Amino acid sequence: MQLAKIRQIEAVGFRAWPASSVHYDGSWAIRITASHPSKRLNSVNPLDPGDVADMENRVARAAQRFRAYGRPPTFRLSPLAPQELDTYLESIGWARFDESMVMVADLAHVDVGDAIDQIPLKDIGRFIDASIKVQGDDPSVKPGLFEVISGIKPSKGLFVVEENAEPVATAIGVQDGALVGLFNISTAAERRRAGLGRAIVRSALKWAEQHGAKKAWLQVEVENTAAIGLYEQLGFKEAYRYVYRQAPDHE
Repeated sequence: MQLAKIRQIEAVGFRAWPASSVHYDGSWAIRITASHPSKRLNSVNPLDPGDVADMENRVARAAQRFRAYGRPPTFRLSPLAPQELDTYLESIGWARFDESMVMVADLAHVDVGDAIDQIPLKDIGRFIDASIKVQGDDPSVKPGLFEVISGIKPSKGLFVVEENAEPVATAIGVQDGALVGLFNISTAAERRRAGLGRAIVRSALKWAEQHGAKKAWLQVEVENTAAIGLYEQLGFKEAYRYVYRQAPDHE
């Protein structure tokens, strides 16, 4: 994928999943969210492959900023990050982990005609309760997640599938112009392989297409082969990858 298109997805991704604080050091976007532990909300995101000036001091400054917030110093390295930076972080012992891919789909080639017409929830608290239950998360993340979702400025759709009044699948669609990003896609462990993930993703895509979206994108860890297989069946293809690096003394 061309760097210009990667920049576009990265930019809509920042708006779709907003951090509490964003500070720029050159083209490095330093995103920090004290209320939520998500790596994406607490990481340095370099946005120019050529921005390597004073790299060592800038890494040290960024690490100090994260420690001041009680967060582990973390970089998120997409194709927009300088290769020299990745090499430098490797040389000083920053561990590489959680390689992920961004997948995209042209909605003109995704058949959602018979997808369930779901009306998105308006109650953010109810959605978060469902998401926490489906994913088995610690309830302590609720205030932080509420802050993040409430802070989403583009149009958002909160989707929940229930069985016997219990949530079994969740997804968030965030539409930003012609692009819709999908987040928080999850199915309850005991109800996986029953088509629920496919159904809720198709419903979210149908909602977005009805509101003018032309392309969809999502993020998934490379090791999650089951999810990748599902998304490929729906018409998503790999666009690019990113990886995290974390300071060796973060504990």
